[in-house]
Amino acid sequence: MTKSRSLAQKLAAGGRLRINREKVSAASKQVRVGDVLTIALDRKVLVLKVQKLGTRRGPFSEAQLLYEDLTPPPRPAARTPVMTVGQRDPGTGRPTKKDRRRLEALREQD
Repeated sequence: MTKSRSLAQKLAAGGRLRINREKVSAASKQVRVGDVLTIALDRKVLVLKVQKLGTRRGPFSEAQLLYEDLTPPPRPAARTPVMTVGQRDPGTGRPTKKDRRRLEALREQD
């Protein structure tokens, strides 16, 4: 699941790779058909089961046929808070003069 062997080595050395629930410290560890790989990436955890072993380094579409993705579905995102009149989205910066006029007009309607 990495683009290069050196990135795979960094994952293994960092303790982010497991084969059948056992931590792997080297990227050169042999895998067999039926092994379950658990890879902890920055924003998600991948769980893959080896279906076949590849004979060559090929395109991504061929590589997808070699494993089964057992990764659990992501958790639903937290609900966004309901905005009331006069509130702005966080991180949108300081309101412009035009924005302030619109907010004042909305407040006067209430």
